[in-house]
Amino acid sequence: MSGQTRDYGPHLSAFIATKGFPLDAFQIEGCTAVEAGQGVLVAAPTGAGKTIVGEFAVHLALATGRKAFYTTPIKALSNQKYHDLVAAHGADKVGLLTGDSSINGEAPVVVMTTEVLRNMVYAGSTTLQGLGFVVMDEVHYLADRFRGAVWEEVIIHLPESVQVISLSATVSNAEEFGDWLAEVRGNHSVVVSEHRPVPLWQHMLVGTSMFDLFVDETAEPREDGSTSRVNPELLQAIRGTEQRRADDGWVRGSTRDRGRGADFGPRHGRQGRDGHRDHRDHRDHRDRRGPGRGGASVGGARTEREQRGFVRGGRPGGGATRAEVIAQLDREGLLPAITFIFSRMGCEGAVGQLLSADTRLIPQREGERIRRLVEERMGSLADEDLGILGYFDFVEGLSRGFACHHAGMLPLFREIVEELFTAGRIRAVFATETLALGINMPARTVVLEKLVKFNGETHADVTPAEYTQLTGRAGRRGIDIEGHAVVQWSRGLDPLAVGGLASTRTYPLRSSFKPTYNMAVNLVAQVGRPVAREILETSFAQFQADRAVVGLATKVRRNDEALEGYAESMHCHLGDFREYAALRRAIADAEKDGARKRSAGRRAEAALSLENLKVGDVFRVPAGRRAGWAVVVQSARTGKGAPSGPGVVTEDKQFRRLTLTDVPVPVEAATRITVPKHFNPKSPKSRRDLATTMRIAVPYDLEPSAPKAGREEQAPENDRIAHLRAELKAHPCHECPDRENHARWAERWHRLQRETSGLKRKVEGRTNSVARTFDRICIVLTQLGYLEDDTVTERGERLRRLYTERDLLAAECLRQDIWKRLDAPGLAACVSTLVHEPRHDQADPSPRMPNDEVAEAVTQMQRRWSELDDLEGEHGLETTELPDAGMAWMVHRWASGERLDTVLRGQDMAAGDFVRRCKQIVDLLGQIADAAPDTELRRTARKAIDGVMRGVVAADRLD
Repeated sequence: MSGQTRDYGPHLSAFIATKGFPLDAFQIEGCTAVEAGQGVLVAAPTGAGKTIVGEFAVHLALATGRKAFYTTPIKALSNQKYHDLVAAHGADKVGLLTGDSSINGEAPVVVMTTEVLRNMVYAGSTTLQGLGFVVMDEVHYLADRFRGAVWEEVIIHLPESVQVISLSATVSNAEEFGDWLAEVRGNHSVVVSEHRPVPLWQHMLVGTSMFDLFVDETAEPREDGSTSRVNPELLQAIRGTEQRRADDGWVRGSTRDRGRGADFGPRHGRQGRDGHRDHRDHRDHRDRRGPGRGGASVGGARTEREQRGFVRGGRPGGGATRAEVIAQLDREGLLPAITFIFSRMGCEGAVGQLLSADTRLIPQREGERIRRLVEERMGSLADEDLGILGYFDFVEGLSRGFACHHAGMLPLFREIVEELFTAGRIRAVFATETLALGINMPARTVVLEKLVKFNGETHADVTPAEYTQLTGRAGRRGIDIEGHAVVQWSRGLDPLAVGGLASTRTYPLRSSFKPTYNMAVNLVAQVGRPVAREILETSFAQFQADRAVVGLATKVRRNDEALEGYAESMHCHLGDFREYAALRRAIADAEKDGARKRSAGRRAEAALSLENLKVGDVFRVPAGRRAGWAVVVQSARTGKGAPSGPGVVTEDKQFRRLTLTDVPVPVEAATRITVPKHFNPKSPKSRRDLATTMRIAVPYDLEPSAPKAGREEQAPENDRIAHLRAELKAHPCHECPDRENHARWAERWHRLQRETSGLKRKVEGRTNSVARTFDRICIVLTQLGYLEDDTVTERGERLRRLYTERDLLAAECLRQDIWKRLDAPGLAACVSTLVHEPRHDQADPSPRMPNDEVAEAVTQMQRRWSELDDLEGEHGLETTELPDAGMAWMVHRWASGERLDTVLRGQDMAAGDFVRRCKQIVDLLGQIADAAPDTELRRTARKAIDGVMRGVVAADRLD
């Protein structure tokens, strides 16, 4: 370890000494940048260890007496990171702030969701004092179309003194994102690593036979940019499978005539002497390897694989059952595994199938220990609620070593699954893609049942970015020497397309930033409307729309600050020096303008005089290399095409075509001579003869007349300059002994002001869609009384406290007293319409209402929404979603104290979805309690919070 620490700063050396492993090069690079005082973007694959850089920022904050905030996109990840940091630094130094948890919030290190930090920044919270570092884990979340804007708001608004450490999954435009961070944050470093510390092997499962997806077994791009070739033996197996009927028998063969199946055993099990796999003592062999080993080395794996002459059979006409797939992975030593199923019902069904097949993946004694742990954790739940929560199948599956994980589960259930799987105590998890979003749950193997998922609007193919994120869970650092991604083949799935998906490395990060009503009033309140508009020009969205605008807008802001400093330096105690400096500039400009006009007048007259010259005219060329007498042999050309001066023969017998450079002042013919009718300027003899005739015709003492143009016009200009000089001498600042020093600062101010004005014109002339949207939002807010003369009104101050996608509608409900007469359950029911979003096409056009008061309030809310919708459409704004009362009846009953089974009976809503929505309702009720102008409504909101935050809703709050 000493060898790795000797060349680093003292804090990094101390940090490395606390680790039980050497740091990778990209981790060292990122940490070094942090210790040097830079912000840093670290983009690396899932599982590469980029959080080390964030952890070092926390270490550095504690070592230097500063604060560090560690932000995450989701509460589950915040909880996980909180426990990690408590284990490293102690509970007294680490706090947690999420929507429903507040632990030690003034600690020097606080873990929080990104929204919490955004709200603190807008509120000017004193907790921000002493803040030195902000770690933004999973910063690529800013592409999320619903919540992504929060990340950009925080990055833009944090004080410049705060170092931002952004941790991102691998994206193809990391440099572009880093360039934006450098523009808005200043000193910033970008660290990109595409190396996976645990190699990923790609496979396809055909029936129950597994094949390498690629000939060279990995999907990593080669140096020349080409990617691995899809295994022809896999293609052959698929063609054979498609040709057989579904009820055909099992397939047997050899690698010589059937193709090599992807038997993973030599890496994870062992072979018999005849080259066949021996599974009899597989579990003992797997367990003996210990946590630091993953089987045979990668280098030796290929030799062992080539020794095999056996392909396990499969069902050629149809896929293997989930129980068969898990059993096979278990035999091959490829557990623990995560199987991604893009359906909640599919995940639940998988657990049911394994239970029906009597699958057991862990020893019975360990299963009993897990059962006792779950029972202890469930102590806060009412016994009557366990059935509707699916508790009994849940605990039975866990006791056998498998479980499901999806957003519809009770949050407490998901946390238990995450805890047990991360500890290696359960071996298989069936999950929706939500598991891939940040939670640290690596596995040895990831299985994808399908490559099509519902994206909220339609069924769409999994993108390369999604594929990489999902399969990135495969391979546990420090445990496995390699990870495995297995795609299950089904009819119609093209392995070539899967190969392209697995080998693509282009996943650009796209901003989803857009101004909101809440954002607008917060910005205007803090910095005023003009500056707010400039700030929005620095968003990543605007940066991507027009990269130059961000640099220009940032430069404008810095120039404006510098102009204020220059103005102070040129201040004069005798008078307004800016006014005096303007007189000096006016004199200089008038003199330059007069000179330009005279010059322009002379050039115009010179051009006209050249046009008027005729063939045979003899005149004197006044300047340049061709100065002297000349005779016109070709007239000037002024028609179509480029204008051209007259062609002449000079005293030195050369032919030239003259320009205004040769004749900058008007000229006149001194005399005329006869030019032969068929004069050839290319003939030396003809030129000599004509030059001789010209010398004879022109006496040497003849001089051209001086140009007359412009003398009369100079008088008015001279009078104006004289008047300005008189004003200058009369100005009080003219007598200042420090006048020339002030003048130097005034000149700097003037140059910078002129530059800044030009920059502002450029910004206005470019794509400024974000700022234009902000302008339209401000117009709407002004019409509704939330802004007045670009200041925030009392009504606007209430809107500042409402952080919901339907923020303006919530504010309007407060303004119009729509909720004033409701009791606590009724208020909770109405607030649910602002957070509920029905899944897919499950919106109920006529939802059940708990009582007439709630029905009337909901009707008023929808009526006001319709009016706002018209107003937004009139101003070209994206309209707000209609409030949905689909869970108003359930929320009312729950807030009234009903049991969970009673509330959910007959409803098409999972318990986990209900709990998650209730958490959102509690959060919004808290905002309403802070923002409501009416004391009684504030009291009702707090009672509603107490009614909703109970039982299963409160069960997973951190103690």
